[in-house]
Amino acid sequence: MSAVFDDLGKVQLSRRSLLKGIGAFTGLALTVGVNGIVTAADAPKFGGDGMPGGLKDSALLFVSIGADGVVTIVAHRSEMGQGVRTSLPMVVADELEADWSRVRVVQAQGDQEKYGNQNTDGSRSMRHSFGPMRQVGATARLMLETAAAARWKVPVTEVETKNHEIFHKPSGRKLGFGDVAADAAKLPLPARDAVRLKTPQQFRYIGKDSTRGIDLHDIVTGNTQYGIDTRLEGMVYAVIARPPVFGGKLASVDSSEALKIPGVIRVVELKGSPPPALFNPLGGVAVIARNTWAAIKGREALKLTWDNGPNASYDSAEYRKTMEAAARKPAKTVRNNGDTMAALSSATRRIEAEYYLPHIAHATMEPPAAVARIVNGKCEVWACVQAPQATRETVAGHLGLKPEEVTVNVTLLGGGFGRKSKPDFAAEAALLSKAMNGAPVKITWTREDDIHHDYLHTVSVEHLEASLDASGKVNAWLHRTVAPTIASIFVAGAKGEAPFELGMSAINIPYAIPNFRVEAPEVEAHTRIGWFRSVSNIPHAFAVQSFSAELAAAAKRDHRDYLLELIGPARKISPSEMSDGWNYGESPERYPLDTGRMRGVIELATAKAGWGRKLPKGRGLGLAVCYSFVTYIAAVVEVIVNDEGEVSIPRVDVAVDCGPSINPDRIRSQVEGACIMGISLAMTGEISFKNGAVEQSNFHDYEVLRAFAAPGQIQVHIVPHTLDVPLGGVGEPATPTIAPALCNAIFAATGKRIRQLPIREQLKKPEKA
Repeated sequence: MSAVFDDLGKVQLSRRSLLKGIGAFTGLALTVGVNGIVTAADAPKFGGDGMPGGLKDSALLFVSIGADGVVTIVAHRSEMGQGVRTSLPMVVADELEADWSRVRVVQAQGDQEKYGNQNTDGSRSMRHSFGPMRQVGATARLMLETAAAARWKVPVTEVETKNHEIFHKPSGRKLGFGDVAADAAKLPLPARDAVRLKTPQQFRYIGKDSTRGIDLHDIVTGNTQYGIDTRLEGMVYAVIARPPVFGGKLASVDSSEALKIPGVIRVVELKGSPPPALFNPLGGVAVIARNTWAAIKGREALKLTWDNGPNASYDSAEYRKTMEAAARKPAKTVRNNGDTMAALSSATRRIEAEYYLPHIAHATMEPPAAVARIVNGKCEVWACVQAPQATRETVAGHLGLKPEEVTVNVTLLGGGFGRKSKPDFAAEAALLSKAMNGAPVKITWTREDDIHHDYLHTVSVEHLEASLDASGKVNAWLHRTVAPTIASIFVAGAKGEAPFELGMSAINIPYAIPNFRVEAPEVEAHTRIGWFRSVSNIPHAFAVQSFSAELAAAAKRDHRDYLLELIGPARKISPSEMSDGWNYGESPERYPLDTGRMRGVIELATAKAGWGRKLPKGRGLGLAVCYSFVTYIAAVVEVIVNDEGEVSIPRVDVAVDCGPSINPDRIRSQVEGACIMGISLAMTGEISFKNGAVEQSNFHDYEVLRAFAAPGQIQVHIVPHTLDVPLGGVGEPATPTIAPALCNAIFAATGKRIRQLPIREQLKKPEKA
């Protein structure tokens, strides 16, 4: 993110840097008015064109071919398990007519000006880059054909490429890619209208399941490099004792015992930065050693006193009361159709429910890690980051360098989920390298560091009310959504959910209800809030889909049938009709909310799950649907709850409508992963605060789903589409459906409503006295 740093390393947020910073990760161009309110800028661009750096599609930038015919394709997005280092090059290779076994992939360094936008977030890598990568491959193919035609002295129209060879159709002559690669590379890029894209019938890899993952063998055999694997000659190792409370600072340190630990080299104080958090290091005391274990033992020996600052009293239980109080009184209206309050006040039957979701940590299997060194006034970084340009600019700002004086080498990520879009850890490594006169320094976050100092997913209270007529039909809907905002890391003191957060399954609910009102009470943030896999869709969809099921039960209706009735007939709704000016950064004309597609995934998932079948006692099916990242997903979870209140999940069915399926295998794997993650968050995920500090520390008290608790089956059902339908996202959209479907299934099995997460012991029967 662009920012201006003073000589203390403190970030001063400018209008331009905020626009780039928040816009980069939400797809919405934002600015700040004189009152500090975040608003949409005029004349927005959509899709990839609306992202910082835009899109690039030069064949000379992304493709090179050796004399041996090996094709090297540049991957400009970060690989964190979603398969993007396979999927995007696969698109290039298909249009190029390359033999996949002769393709190599290299990772681009962080360089937005050169490669276009490289932020790997928002489930938009394929939907933004599919077109450009097709253009890259088709252009390279035409350049090879043009070079071959020149050598044969024939018209290029007589030449075609097939499976890594170029043929002269009339004579049957052929050349390999390597035979003409050097000549082709010297040609000017052809005019765009001269480049012929393949028809879908000609695809060899796109839409097929046969493409081998480019990194799979190396990952399995341990021959890859994650951020934590980086080794450089002369490298030293560091861990940091950070303030336990966000906004706190060091009062005093006694490092004498730490320096006695064998292998400890030095203890360095890092200055913190005042709010807003941005992507700045938290400050603290770093222990630098010959190995990570010595650094950890040295940190344990530090004698530290902290000034915990303004958030020292942050307490999860008390903060919940604050949010609940805000949720129970009128607040700022962010969507208003009809006269909801009048309809509710005159209703003969009124249903009310409130839902609570705690803070959640990303808990990536690879905690943050980075290496930095400074040579001749220039910095080079190796890091597991999702946002290379933000990393480049953040490091440059803290070192007082120009961005072009910082090189960012992107390693594989052992999980990301949005955490590794915030490169505070890379800045820490750079600052410590500077303290060590440019020597390479590796910063490693322990699991405890990761849990204690994450950019957490927001805590929320969701308050819903509805009125039913005599037939059980909903005629009024009120939703008050209360959560500290991600905008608080960009604007000090920002309160209330920003437009992009409200546009995630709060205001943009396409129910056919005449009176529909959404309000957004404002509460302060007391810790770092960051985007998380599916972001605000998680709390909003949990509340909306749980409440929809509660209404069906109140009306004594089948949940599926009632949900379809709430959605109403198939129609295409402009986001603006629902007060949504964001729409995931996509054109509202190209991406209207299509209730026909939403109905379709509900019908598909329920059909595959056998909805309506008779189940024995203690067994139930639950349903939820969500439109997120311009994709439609419905999930049906089947549960068994035994007499002890223990939950098992024999099967989950997920229907996915993400537009055309470019790499079906990766779609299925990402949905499966989202399902596992969604269950984990619903069952055990919780970060709580006491006296300003996180109470959890590792996987013993911040649990992730164990293998024995995973579903017996996860069936993913993909809705087929032609390329006439625009692409949706895949990595995030399944996550929000899982918790409400699970809780709805628990109700079907037991009659007990779950309105707060995590579920944990809520179903356990009390022990007899």
